[in-house]
Order: sequence, then structure tokens, then C-alpha cells
Amino acid sequence: MPKVLISDAMSPRAAEIFRERGVEVDVKTGLKPAELLAIIGGYDGLAIRSSSKVTAEVIAAGTRLRVIGRAGIGVDNVDVPAATQRGIVVMNTPFGNAITTAEHAIALMLSAARQIPEATQSTKAGKWEKNRFMGVEVTGKTLGVIGCGNIGANVADRARGLRMKVLAYDPFLSPERARELGVERVELETLFRRADFISLHTPLTDQTRNIIDAAAIAKMKKGVRIINCARGGLIVEKDLLEGLNSGQVAAAALDVFEVEPATDNPLFSHENVIATPHLGASTTEAQENVALQVAEQMADFLISGAVTNALNMPSLSAEEAALLQPYMILADQLGRFAGQLTETGITEVEIEYEGAVADLNTRALTSTALCGLLTPLLSNVNMVNAPSIAKERGIRVSETKGPQQGAYHTYMRLTVVTENQRRGVAGTLFADRKPRIIQVKGINMEAELGRHMLYVSNQDKPGFIGRLGTLLGEAGVNIATFHLGRDSAGGNAIALIEIDGPVTEDVLTKVRSIPLVVQAKALNF
Repeated sequence: MPKVLISDAMSPRAAEIFRERGVEVDVKTGLKPAELLAIIGGYDGLAIRSSSKVTAEVIAAGTRLRVIGRAGIGVDNVDVPAATQRGIVVMNTPFGNAITTAEHAIALMLSAARQIPEATQSTKAGKWEKNRFMGVEVTGKTLGVIGCGNIGANVADRARGLRMKVLAYDPFLSPERARELGVERVELETLFRRADFISLHTPLTDQTRNIIDAAAIAKMKKGVRIINCARGGLIVEKDLLEGLNSGQVAAAALDVFEVEPATDNPLFSHENVIATPHLGASTTEAQENVALQVAEQMADFLISGAVTNALNMPSLSAEEAALLQPYMILADQLGRFAGQLTETGITEVEIEYEGAVADLNTRALTSTALCGLLTPLLSNVNMVNAPSIAKERGIRVSETKGPQQGAYHTYMRLTVVTENQRRGVAGTLFADRKPRIIQVKGINMEAELGRHMLYVSNQDKPGFIGRLGTLLGEAGVNIATFHLGRDSAGGNAIALIEIDGPVTEDVLTKVRSIPLVVQAKALNF
């Protein structure tokens, strides 16, 4: 009988579910790191919330561990690469607290509009400062939602119920989904310019980190109110404080901070800042939901091998996984390639399989490609939830299969359709079973992707390659491989360059300034 340890406080119903499903369970909360380390070797599964730290050392000691389940979204307290290396599945429950977090955001917005916490403190101190606290109505005001996934959509729905106009910025929000939600899709700068309230509901990624800084605040309406129930790091806190001090920002309501626990933060001293200790998911209902979900998911895996909401494993049998592994690497690379180059909302994804790959489990490959495509802008995307996330955001996904058509025995093409263009990238497996990119935007080329790549599209004119190579050399960028392709002499051309380290933004700016360059992006794989 498999055995699970619940090491963080969660609903007692979780333990009941394990037992009902035939899984032995121990509940031992509040363990010190050394205590967890000493006993973890006796368990097949570990169910946690945010308190337990599942380090590489704990994972190494968990010689029987097969699954780690996080009741909640974030897995910052789990060494996922170490778990993956040991073949341990890491699961989370990404949708269990959406309503609770959305309601908290609305509560903070209303509190900021009417200065409720400050007025409460004043009144309890024996003051009756009725004229001091002059709030604003939310009815008729404009709310800008940054990130319109599951939580953002719930916020938008509730704001519309308050008779607010809702603007939404989300690169993956389709026109159809926006109409369904009753929101107006806008670019980020438009949202900054028009919104009376701004609520953040985007994951923390390289693209979203510091999305609200001094430059962004300067573009906003004077007197804007900002709410963040998403992640610390989305806002540059010192810039927010300056905005509050100047009056550009009327109020800020924050549930998350750059450093947590946030016990000493300069923002706390400002009278127009409302602060809560990361309470977005803290309701009885949400805690119950995520606890039950993680117990059900872990029990399914331990009893039948079913995988749900895994962050590091596809929903495949062991036999299929071994056969599909090189194809999955190719699918992931095609998705990540396209995802890192896509800058506008995706409406459709087309995936073509020809030759040997068409006879395999392409559903798993499509999930892998979607995961790679969505990963650059979203967190908590995996092979299991990528299709549902795409559907939630109104992205149409289609598959086509066929026999071998050209010279390659196996062929895979991913085409991304946005509001502005269609971009396709194709690849194959060579005899060494290693993936290769063989076509980008209709331009034939052959390239093996390394960890750090520089992608440049340009007009094909003499001297361009020399200028690019000289610029990279002067910047100390070492070139490992250099791949070129063009559609015609003097036409559109592409350079795909493998380099020994990441490209700085300064180098990218210089590359973009070279005459004839259309686009230059740093890609990471």
C-alpha cells in the first residue's frame, strides 16, 4: 500500500480521501527541516502547502518518493529540477483559489476607493474625522486588468457587476474571449493611460517583472489606484512609493511584496497604502478546495498512474514516454521558439505532423508544443494544463496528420496565427535522433538549437553579416554556431546564432540599430 506524508496544515478531508482511495497517510505538521529529512525516506508521496521546504537534500533522502503534491499554485518551496532528475512527479492545484483571490482583489479595490482601513484606525482611536476621508465611487470608473486568465477574468466579471468599464491587457486574450467577458482588449500603454484603477493578475516572468515602474506610473492617470494580489516583483516598490508621495498614485492596495514575509517595508508608513499578508487564497473554501484536489490527484497517480496538473511530466505511460522523448524535445523547442517571438495576441495554433511522427501519440506532442509556446509569458504551464489554458484564452488549436511529403522521414510544423501575422517554424529529427529547425517563416535553414540563441531577421544585403559579426565580437559575445537562410536574393533573411551566454539588452539594442534589421530577439532553450 502506498504511503503519503501530509507535512503542512490542510483540511482533514484530504487525509480522509487518501484513506478512502487505499493510500496510507500520516499527518505530521510543523516539522523542522532535520525532522522532515529524517522521515521522508518512508513515504511514496508528500503533500504540502507553502511551509514545508522540499529541497534537493530532502528529495535525495526521499528514496521512495514518487510524487510531491502542492495544495495551491506556487512551487517556490520545491526544487522542481531536483525532483525531475529523480523521476518524482510534482503536482499543483492551479485553479482551486481563483474565486477567492479575485474576491480579495475586489475587496482591496473598494477599500482603497473609500479609505476603509485608515478610517477604521482613525475611528477606533477616538477621532471622528468625517471630512478627512473623502473617497471615490467605483461605478462608472475604468478598471484596467493586467492578465486576464482565470483570476483576472473573475475580477473583470465582478467589476462589471459593480458597473465598471473593464480594460484588459493580456497577450493571449483573443477577441472572442474578450467579447465573452465583456472587456475591451487594449495595449498596456492604453490601459495605463485610461484606467482609474489597475489590478494585476499576471504571473511573475522575465517579461512581467517590474511591469509597473516609474516610467509606467508616469503614463497613468493622476490619482490612479493600484491593486496587486498576484506576485511581488511585478511592481518596483520604490517607484510606487515615489508615485504615492507625488500624488500621481492616489492609493495602493497590496497583498504581495518583493520580499516576503514583509515585516519591514517603506510602503507601510504611507497612509494611502493598504497591506495584507498574502491573503489572496486565504478563505475556508479555497483551502478546502486545494486540499481535496491535491489529495485526489496524488491518490490517482499512486493507485492508477494517472497524472493531473503535473509540472514536470506528461500524461503518458512509461513505454510511450521513452518512444516519444526525442519528438517531445522537438515539439517543445518549436513551441518555445514561436512563443518567444510572438508579441501580440494568439488566436490560433496549427500543428502539422508528417511521416513517422504522424503514427505516434500526437496528442502528447501537441500538449508539449503548446506548453513550450505558452511558457515564455505564463507560469505554471505544463503538458497537462496547456490545452485547457489555450482554450480558456480563446486560442483555437488544430492538428493535421499525413504521410511523408518531402525529403524528411519525419516532419513537424507549428504555425502561430496572431491578429497581425502567421508565423511558422518547422523541424525534424536527423539520424542521430537530435532535433533540428529546418524552416522559419517559410525560409529554409538547418539549425540545432543551443541554450542561448540570437534570432535576427533582416533584409538580405551585402555586408550585413560582417557588421553583425563585428558588433558581437566587439561586445564580447562568442559565437558557437551561425545559421543563415533567405527566401530570395535581396529578400527576407534570417540569422540564427548560437552563443555561449545570454545576450544583454544593450547588445540587442545595438543589433536592432543595424540598418536592414527587422527584428532581433534573444532566445533561451
